[in-house]
Amino acid sequence: MRSRFATLAVWVAVSAAAWPALGAERLSLDDAFARVATNHPELRLFDSRGALLAAERERAALRPALVAGATLENAFGSGEARGLQGAELTLTLASVLERGGKLDARQTLARSRIDALAVEREARRLDLLAEVARRYLAMVAACRQGEIAEQDIAQRQRTLAGARRRLQAGASPESVVFSAEAALARAELEKARARQRFEAARQYLAALWGERDPRFEIAAGDPAALPEIADFAALGALLEDSPELTQFVGERRIREARLQLARSQATADLSWQAGVRRLEASDDFGMVGTLSLPLGETRRAAPEIRAAEAELGALEIEREARELSLHSTLAEAHGRYRAAQLEVRRLGDEVIPLLSRAEGAAERAYRAGAISYLEWAQLQSERTAARRQQLDAALDAQRTLIEIQRLTGQPLIAGQPTDKGNTP
Repeated sequence: MRSRFATLAVWVAVSAAAWPALGAERLSLDDAFARVATNHPELRLFDSRGALLAAERERAALRPALVAGATLENAFGSGEARGLQGAELTLTLASVLERGGKLDARQTLARSRIDALAVEREARRLDLLAEVARRYLAMVAACRQGEIAEQDIAQRQRTLAGARRRLQAGASPESVVFSAEAALARAELEKARARQRFEAARQYLAALWGERDPRFEIAAGDPAALPEIADFAALGALLEDSPELTQFVGERRIREARLQLARSQATADLSWQAGVRRLEASDDFGMVGTLSLPLGETRRAAPEIRAAEAELGALEIEREARELSLHSTLAEAHGRYRAAQLEVRRLGDEVIPLLSRAEGAAERAYRAGAISYLEWAQLQSERTAARRQQLDAALDAQRTLIEIQRLTGQPLIAGQPTDKGNTP
């Protein structure tokens, strides 16, 4: 199952990093998965629940106990029954003979609970690993935002240098320099904010495995390299084997076992008792025996049987409702991913390259005195905004991809990841 969970974030190979720290631990997404799988208390709790259910299974396999008894009669009375002179002692052994398959029904119910626990654990593990992927992606986002801010700073520094040269030459007012300095300060502020977001995201990720003072960095790459995914019909077919729907299979077995156990209660158990009695008058011994069978068990078991049948019937409706919800969520996620993927690709192939060329041409024109500072600065802002738009679309696509993989629990890549959406 581990390989399936590793597909939760196929972008592990294309995650991004900034601010590399010399000698810092380099944490991959697989490493984060392993830490959570080993240390998260919710997953360890399933081991305790498994031990509890195993004990219940052992208890369900026990047959009714044998009961040893002793009965003393005609003792400590008056006359002939004074003291122990006329006492009669009876030693007995009693138990219950279960009928109607109660033992098998109890064992089946216990086994079905253990089987269902395994499926529940895998579903919860999938949810946790999806959360790991989302938090890891938040670090990737902060890294890329910092890189874009650094690129913006480099642009603003060139603009400021050009504005100062124009001021010295008397070709522009001092207000242009102040405006360029303010734009540079905003870019530096954005870089500092990205760094703070990175630190917060790192702490948030490390909290999943209980680390209090994380120092790790993350692997380098590009989140805009989005993989192709299968069409909606193919993904919809995968939902049948998704962990959320698979849990209904285990729950159905549990409810069927409960129904069978309820039906077995309609057959009365036979209580028996056998023993030996000493007869004081003749100093002889005789066998004694008792059989008892409760009446009306079928009537008393009927309400519990109807309740178990109702629970079993409701389960199919619950599954149908859950399946509809999953299909709706998958359809929305699939559409969002395809739309974001298109946006990333078009921005990387067309918009950003054109803005880069326009910004370069504006720089040359500004240095030649053909355009104003505002025209050049506006193109720089548009180029930075397009890069951020592409990053936002890529991150939205990655979050959606994580959700799709959480829903299906299956690897989704239909082809090799594309790098057409990369920022030039």
